[in-house]
Amino acid sequence: MRKIRVLIVDDSAVIRKLLGETLAADPAVEVVGTAPNGKIAIAKIPQLEPDVITLDMEMPVMDGLETLTELKKLDLKLPIIMFSTLTSRGAQATFDALARGASDYVAKPANVGSVNESIQSVRESLLPKIKCLCPWYESEQTTPSLTSPVPSAEVSKPATSEPSLIRPMARLTRKIDIVAIGSSTGGPNALQTVLAGLPADFPVPIVITQHMPPIFTQQLANRLDQLSNIHVLEAEEGMPVIPGQAIIARGNYHLTLERKKNEVFVKFNSDPHEHSCRPAVDVMLRSIAGLYGANTLGVILTGMGHDGKQGCDQLHSMGAQIIAQDKSTSTVWGMPRAVAESGIADAVLPLDRIQTEIINRVARHRTFRPLVGTGIAR
Repeated sequence: MRKIRVLIVDDSAVIRKLLGETLAADPAVEVVGTAPNGKIAIAKIPQLEPDVITLDMEMPVMDGLETLTELKKLDLKLPIIMFSTLTSRGAQATFDALARGASDYVAKPANVGSVNESIQSVRESLLPKIKCLCPWYESEQTTPSLTSPVPSAEVSKPATSEPSLIRPMARLTRKIDIVAIGSSTGGPNALQTVLAGLPADFPVPIVITQHMPPIFTQQLANRLDQLSNIHVLEAEEGMPVIPGQAIIARGNYHLTLERKKNEVFVKFNSDPHEHSCRPAVDVMLRSIAGLYGANTLGVILTGMGHDGKQGCDQLHSMGAQIIAQDKSTSTVWGMPRAVAESGIADAVLPLDRIQTEIINRVARHRTFRPLVGTGIAR
């Protein structure tokens, strides 16, 4: 089995050495080269032919954003993982990189002087992303199992211009009172696509868990708020959940909801990580299931792993509706795949159809005027 060929681009010799030794210790990875800046990296690519590139954001000669732009001219599909600092400036630059085509990002080890902690950080955050961004590697690791769930015929169809509705219309008898969205790798761009065109008078609240660290979630909320008609905010303890507003879980806190009299409010908790994540989608969905039950629309977008599957199982059993992003438009078809292949999704759709599907499903049983073209009877 061939290894994943990685090129490390970073101006810090310490980081290059740390990454190189840590990644090379994994039997699935071969570090084929390093470069101290983008100009040298681009010159090396024809010879090294990397499968994945790790790219520092701040470098002399040619910084990360400039390098990314040039790399995408050479190969649009080459996975590039940005190395970012956990600062407001680093978060803004990271979102710019994702918008320009970066596949994902990881935070730089906070203290490279603590070698063991830095190595552990790389193993936990970077290695899984490298493997997930190489579908050929994942497929070689997966062997069929007699106990594996069999995808429904609808789910296994390739994406088309029409939505792949899986469940009959009988499931659309309950009015939707909240939309809950979960996402991870590729999520910031996917969330922009879904939220940007929602009308300002969208009649229900939206709550979102995107796997991200502190500072980054605030910057994501600010960015989406500027690009959307609805108001997008980072969650705050005690914040009311109201129609026409999207709330994004704060980094390092699970997002839950609580009802007081006739109002619903945000409630944080610092319970253990789930799926190695905090915030976790499943935590949010379980909380919403307890308050809204069948009146929930769950949406699982691109992301590695299977966070959200358990929560969607619970919602589905209560009669709630579930939408999953399809494989062809997902950066990593992990989270939505877990939902789609379990057979609990009401629709498995390409990203550009999900916004319309949300609007139309929310519009049922309301005077709110929906968009057309999803095939849902009104």
